[in-house]
Amino acid sequence: MQLPKTLGALKASGYVSRSTKDELRENLLEQIRGGRKRWPGIIGYDRTVLPQLENAILSKHDILLLGLRGQAKTRILRQLVNFLDEFVPIIKGSALNEDPLNPITKASKELAAQAGDDLEIAWLPRTDRYHEKLATPDVSVADLIGDLDPIKAVKERLDLSDENVINWGIIPRTNRGIFAINELPDLQPRIQVALLNILEENDFQIRGFPIRLPLDMMLAFTANPEDYTNRGNIITPLKDRIASQINTHYPNDAETSKKITLQEAWHDRSNKVEVPELIHDIIEQISFEARKSEHVDQTSGVSARLTISAYENLISNIERRAALNNEKDFFPRVCDLYSVIASIVGKVELVYEGELEGPNIVAINLIGEATKKVFNQHFPQPRKVKTGADQRPQENVYEAVTDFFSTGKRLELSDELPYKEYKQALLQIAGLKEIAKKHYATEDERGVILAMELILEGLHRHNLIAKESPDNKFVYVDMLENMLKD
Repeated sequence: MQLPKTLGALKASGYVSRSTKDELRENLLEQIRGGRKRWPGIIGYDRTVLPQLENAILSKHDILLLGLRGQAKTRILRQLVNFLDEFVPIIKGSALNEDPLNPITKASKELAAQAGDDLEIAWLPRTDRYHEKLATPDVSVADLIGDLDPIKAVKERLDLSDENVINWGIIPRTNRGIFAINELPDLQPRIQVALLNILEENDFQIRGFPIRLPLDMMLAFTANPEDYTNRGNIITPLKDRIASQINTHYPNDAETSKKITLQEAWHDRSNKVEVPELIHDIIEQISFEARKSEHVDQTSGVSARLTISAYENLISNIERRAALNNEKDFFPRVCDLYSVIASIVGKVELVYEGELEGPNIVAINLIGEATKKVFNQHFPQPRKVKTGADQRPQENVYEAVTDFFSTGKRLELSDELPYKEYKQALLQIAGLKEIAKKHYATEDERGVILAMELILEGLHRHNLIAKESPDNKFVYVDMLENMLKD
């Protein structure tokens, strides 16, 4: 379809102007009626965040997404453009994307009056109608709204109070679009004040000269609750003018978290690495353990990026082992989990007690707690408590395993061992394979071997056997022997 090039052709086409918020509202309603997928890639918000967000759009509100880091706030805002028209007409050369049927600046009004129906127009795609600014303390009013250009005034012999000498900021240049500010509390209060009238009355001042422009846009903001105490604040009048505040959240369950990780993580490698549910469950559980750990600052949050990064590092460690041993075994081990420490230490903020422990120790303990949780889901509890005075404890399922170590034997594993040596080490323990096969259903021999290692780690986490970690190796030993040595 040939798009009109002049104002006269635009009028002849029957084009009717709509405000940005009307566009968003009507296009959203059309997509809802058509049953279209409206928020691709946004997982876990179907019954919480997204209905509230759509209500805000239908109400023609400006919005604030409030939530901790790694909760897809910016991704949601960037998808708002999907509800704009594919193209809109603008006056050709207009810095503010002005509607040819309704110019708003002095220069465009004069140009439209002179050119009449021959006024040249251009078509602005929806992707160019979204602008975003990260709030930092050095952002100025000139950056956001604009400033007087004295050089332009001298060249064109204009008075400084003339609208034509203004060098417009990013907000006016987003006219007829969506403007987003990330981390709003980081803006200085005096800068936030400059946004007040734009939200309500569409007028503002530049260097003391009042300007009234009926800007047509949707304003969207993100903020982290931590910012209200640690770095800055959203001034009350501004917050009052933002019509809808929508709180985001972390995934409520591991299954949702796994979907996010698989969607975001880079796992399309040249080598096909198989990550069974058992290991993936542990990876996801690490973030859940971190979100309730007393050593982690919960006001800061634990981003979904932790598990995404951990999943990628796990796969990379498997590839590295295969390359070291020149073999084609791309299957994870429990000892591979410790390769994700680098993904944890940089993504959790520690409280004072956590700093005393040290970030690496905290990360190791989080991996251990996650492993213990998944072990308990698949295998019987190592210790059974009497349920009555006359009842005997149930049989110790793991007696053969603990007996192996109580005789003074040791078992050494490593994430760099060739598969054959790794397998032979685990098969030394009589009865371990039978326990694994009984409680972990899999036809894959590698899955059985993995379950055998998980049993050892689970027993260690339940304090039935000890584990030493010299030189990035894992040596399982008898608990009593280890205590006496210490």
